[in-house]
Amino acid sequence: MLAVLAVALLGASCGTDPANVTAGTSAAGPATTGQIPPSTVPAVSASDGSIPPTSTPVASIPPVSAPAGSDAPVASAASVPSTTGVATTPPEPQLDGLTVQLTVIGKFDEPIAVAVRPGAPASEPPYLLQRGGVIRRLAEGDDVALDLSDRTAPGGERGVLGMAFAPDAAHLYVNYTDADGRTHVDEFAVDALGAIDGGSRREVLTVKQPYANHNGGDLVFGPDGMLYIGLGDGGDANDPQRRALDVSTLLGKMLRIDPRESPDGMPYSVPADNPYVGVDGARSEIWSIGLRNPWRYSFDRATGDLWIGDVGQGQWEEIDVALAADGGGRGVSYGWSAFEGTHRFNDDQPADGQTSPVWEYEHGDAGCSVTGGYVYRGSAIPALVGAYVFGDYCSGRIWAADPGPAGEIADVHELGKVGDLASFGEDAGGELYALSLRGEVSRLDPGQG
Repeated sequence: MLAVLAVALLGASCGTDPANVTAGTSAAGPATTGQIPPSTVPAVSASDGSIPPTSTPVASIPPVSAPAGSDAPVASAASVPSTTGVATTPPEPQLDGLTVQLTVIGKFDEPIAVAVRPGAPASEPPYLLQRGGVIRRLAEGDDVALDLSDRTAPGGERGVLGMAFAPDAAHLYVNYTDADGRTHVDEFAVDALGAIDGGSRREVLTVKQPYANHNGGDLVFGPDGMLYIGLGDGGDANDPQRRALDVSTLLGKMLRIDPRESPDGMPYSVPADNPYVGVDGARSEIWSIGLRNPWRYSFDRATGDLWIGDVGQGQWEEIDVALAADGGGRGVSYGWSAFEGTHRFNDDQPADGQTSPVWEYEHGDAGCSVTGGYVYRGSAIPALVGAYVFGDYCSGRIWAADPGPAGEIADVHELGKVGDLASFGEDAGGELYALSLRGEVSRLDPGQG
């Protein structure tokens, strides 16, 4: 099964002739690169079937295109903490000559995400998500904590794709696609000992997906206590309906919501300082626009900066960063599909006002599908502290980058390889794990010798 999935990705995406999908073209091309092997399922619908949001005036950001209105409650500004992160001066990484060891700590069925329960004892292992829907502790043979296999139909880029515990550890949020391909974000109650109540499921957000790919899938709580939901552009290839820069749809965006049920019974609230609150026709849940498929992203626990690995089309993969000191990505457009990386793509999309990636690499030996990671803040590898660690699904390469003051990256240092590198995970102590769809979960340990 895994061999078939790997062939699907490498054959349909990595083996794509770049001449068929080049920067500066808007013609339909071959199967698009996917973080999980892409599927050829036809379109379900071209409409955005999510729960509609609200509009309450704040400073407006001009929409790129005119959209539809909304009606989810807007949280008061006083209830929304700042996104400026923790004011610290983190140490500089020392990457020259650095070696790490990838220690396999367990083998599971398609591991795809790791989450830590805030405030849990240091001895408590992280939770591991398997794409088929099973959540268990990151320890072989451990009991199943939650089984959602009856709510999904994994395959291609679909399945149970991400999870995150609320900052107070009282709830777990899970991102998955159902049998019809719709994206769901659901909430589950968690008790003081970390037991997840499967019977407490509450639907927070549902988004209709027009195609089978580019579902995003990650969930991350920011330093402001809000839930950040990354959604791809809806799929197919080349952003055919130009959704990524269209603020009437949630697709191709980073969303920011308070996922708790509102006092008037709505499934979530929109923070009052979201940039499109009060903008006529815009979806108020939107935090940032212009994303193609933000498969994996994370906040630096020391600075609050948001790092995004956005999967490219046929030629360029990119890393984006939103510095906490600059607003943490509020109202930013990352450029897709006007650009693929720094290269002009769809000429009918506006070139002005786009934010370029801090790192890009071309398809080839380096790979063909970026896997976003974490800024390392652990203690086991002192020379790696402060480096952004990320990789590529197709090549399996894992890199470390030393970001400059504005997040800019001048070069990367290769740390090792993991086949079918689908995701990274971070434990309570800041140590990192590499997850392979082949089954292995490997911890990054100090190199030997």
